[in-house]
Amino acid sequence: MASKMLFRANEILESAHVPFWGKDAFQYFQSDILSEENPFPCILGVEGFKKDLLRFSFVTNPYNYQDIRSAASALREYIDTFKTIGRYTSFVLFFKPEHKERSMEEYETMFWDTLTFLHQIDQKKWPQDIPKDPKDALWEFCFHGEPIFVVCNTPAHSLRKSRKSRGFMITFQPRWVFEGMTGDSKIGKHVQKIVRDRLKTYDDVAAHPELGWYGQQENREWKQYFLHDNNNHTTGQCPFKLKRSEQHGRKKSLY
Repeated sequence: MASKMLFRANEILESAHVPFWGKDAFQYFQSDILSEENPFPCILGVEGFKKDLLRFSFVTNPYNYQDIRSAASALREYIDTFKTIGRYTSFVLFFKPEHKERSMEEYETMFWDTLTFLHQIDQKKWPQDIPKDPKDALWEFCFHGEPIFVVCNTPAHSLRKSRKSRGFMITFQPRWVFEGMTGDSKIGKHVQKIVRDRLKTYDDVAAHPELGWYGQQENREWKQYFLHDNNNHTTGQCPFKLKRSEQHGRKKSLY
């Protein structure tokens, strides 16, 4: 029988399938997102956690093929059910904290490699209504047929505390969560104001200039996935690599 991979918050601390490091990383995450003294900026994530709408998984190494297959399996299981969970749902993927220190650039490479690896073993085609070019304002990372907004947290973040975590961590938010929420909508303006107000006190650096709304002509989603502490840092082009079968219409990936 396969080990359980997808967990609700109230299952984690008592589960024999969650390693000790995973329970520790989860408790660190939980203390941040539920803090009343220093409210976490992402109010959708906070509400989702309080309403038991978040799902979690734990793997060891993003560069281990079996671990990536396990992560992909958990993400597929989540995507198959997320619309039955609730509007503010997310999937949080924890990786085992390392003893060595890594630079921000190393974690950035690790993040984009992870998304590329997941894409390479994706069993479904890229959705027809989502552009494949990250330079397009409507591009979004896709997996198992769903467009997903992605956020990376790392131990290397210090000034941007909203992106700091105990170990390498990736959060996947289906674009469905944001339906009806735009920069022009009432709820969109309300959420944006609260998030920006909280960021001012939570982070030791101003809100990143790349933060924007999906679909706006000047916005590029991929630039929001991994934010550096330095607001002047820019990445010239998106590091995500589309697999050959999507580029040339072949039936199988050569991965």
